[in-house]
This record gives sequence, structure tokens and C-alpha cells, in this order.
Amino acid sequence: MLIFLNGFPGTGKLTVGQALMDKLGGRLLDVHTQMNIAYALTDFKSPAFYDTVRSVWEIADKRIAELPKDVPVILTDALREGSDWSKEAWARIERLAEDRGPLFVVHLHCDPDENARRIGSAGREAMRKSRKRALALQYHEDGRILIGDDADKVMKIDTTELTAEECAEAIADWVVTS
Repeated sequence: MLIFLNGFPGTGKLTVGQALMDKLGGRLLDVHTQMNIAYALTDFKSPAFYDTVRSVWEIADKRIAELPKDVPVILTDALREGSDWSKEAWARIERLAEDRGPLFVVHLHCDPDENARRIGSAGREAMRKSRKRALALQYHEDGRILIGDDADKVMKIDTTELTAEECAEAIADWVVTS
């Protein structure tokens, strides 16, 4: 089983993923764990940045393939329509799902004001997460669409009023009963 938590920055992907891992067991591989080496050692969005992320994916995907099939794997990212990088990352998710299946896609959203508040929190900087409030608001204003809406199993959750544990409970119930 592969669970993909997709949402723009500040919607709670990592926090919900951690709570979901507590509920279902399994392994959590968040987007920042996959990209931090590239952030630390290359210029953002440079060819070296993308090559580094792809190298990390190669290692991660090999280890994911070695896990027993009954171990859920939870991945997080912020993949959106209209981005070549997102398209490449989504193709990777689909390849992983072919081996691990089924693929459960969860789109996390929240109110724009709450999103801007969350993205501005100081704890994000320590984890190399974006703190640009304008970026969160821009995603909402532009009506950006998350990738994965056409998957067989898709759930949408508004995290504005829910705790991470409540979100994880809803996702776990959905996954178990699907």
C-alpha cells in the first residue's frame, strides 16, 4: 500500500503523515527528507539540485522495494498540475504504486488565512521548509490544482479545523475500508 499526501506548503502533510504512521504503522518518507541533501549542497532549482533529488529517489525507491508488501509507505509532496518537475515526481509515485499498490492519494487543503499563518511559523525554518506567506496565498489565488485527482482512490481533506490526529483517523478509516 502506498499513501501519497499531496498538498501545498503549510497544509499539514508532514504532521498528518506522522499521525497516520502512528495509526497504520509503516514508513513515512516526507518530501523534505528526500530534498534536504539537495537544499544543503546545491543551488535550488539548478541542474545539480534536480540530479541530487533524483539520486536520493533512486536510493529511497530501492529501500521501499525491499520493504514487505504489507508495510504501508506514506509519501508527502506538493505536486501540482502545470509543472514539469511535479509531472516527473508524479510518474515516480505511479511507478512505486505499481509495485506496492494500491495507491491512495490524499489532497490536503486549508483556508488561505490559516495556510498563511501556518507557513509563517518559526518551526518550519529549522526543517528547511518555506516560510513565504505570499507563496501560500498565491497558490490559493492562482487556483493551482494538485496532481493525482484522476487516481482510482482519492480523498480530499480540509485541514483548517481538524487536528492532525483527526485527519489521520479519517485517512486510516478510508484506507482500511477501501
